[in-house]
Amino acid sequence: MSRHHELKFRIVTTIQRRIANPVSRLLPFQVLLETTGRKSGLPRRTPVGGRRVGQEFWIVSEYGEKSQYVRNIQADPKVRVRVKGRWHHGTAHLLHEDDARARLKSLPRLNSTAVRAVGTNLLTVRVDLAD
Repeated sequence: MSRHHELKFRIVTTIQRRIANPVSRLLPFQVLLETTGRKSGLPRRTPVGGRRVGQEFWIVSEYGEKSQYVRNIQADPKVRVRVKGRWHHGTAHLLHEDDARARLKSLPRLNSTAVRAVGTNLLTVRVDLAD
């Protein structure tokens, strides 16, 4: 990763962790992805922008395998997703072969714009919903 991308990553993730995510988690309409912490074993809830299509939920991670929630998925793909206030159990899959930039065109516009603007290593995540 270049120095520029590393600096951008640190600034954006600090703002997300300390300001944006704590506020977003409180909003009832915010989509949340719940993973299991790979070290702690505790539930970790991350605000995400994505879209449900049938029994699948689609997300694009702006930092790929550097994202904490992606690292948690690698350790345990069983997740929950809160959509419209309702929790759904599912199994997450990292889709390295998927064209993440093209995928963003089918996801909510505001989030997709932000992911394109700050992202340095886009990665598509598909959650197969069980309920």
